[in-house]
Amino acid sequence: AELAEQLISYGVDCEQLSGDIAQNKRIRILDRFKSGECKIVVATDVAARGIHVDGISHVVNYDLPEQAEDYVHRIGRTGRAGKKGKAISFVCEFGAYYLPAIEEYAGIKAVTVQPEEEALVLPERVKPLRHA
Repeated sequence: AELAEQLISYGVDCEQLSGDIAQNKRIRILDRFKSGECKIVVATDVAARGIHVDGISHVVNYDLPEQAEDYVHRIGRTGRAGKKGKAISFVCEFGAYYLPAIEEYAGIKAVTVQPEEEALVLPERVKPLRHA
């Protein structure tokens, strides 16, 4: 909920799915996403289970799951039906602990990128996006 609220406060059009959201609202959110009206959905693991949407090009993990199987379940939302997809994961020093098990289980080698220091600014120093 916090991530979606923060994105919205910066002017990003997104929806959030969590176990707390009523089923009828979840259906409306997924319909907006499937139609392309909404391009970003922030979902918890509980809410993401059972979501089957074609054409998802990217899955972004705000944090890594503790279980490698959960990671594969998350990224399985992208690149379906023979299409390519990308999984991007933000990993701090605590989450890095889970990375070797995920790489082994998924049969992948993660490409790591250290962000430039100026990219690591505090949110209160970033101005919200303005849409014209």
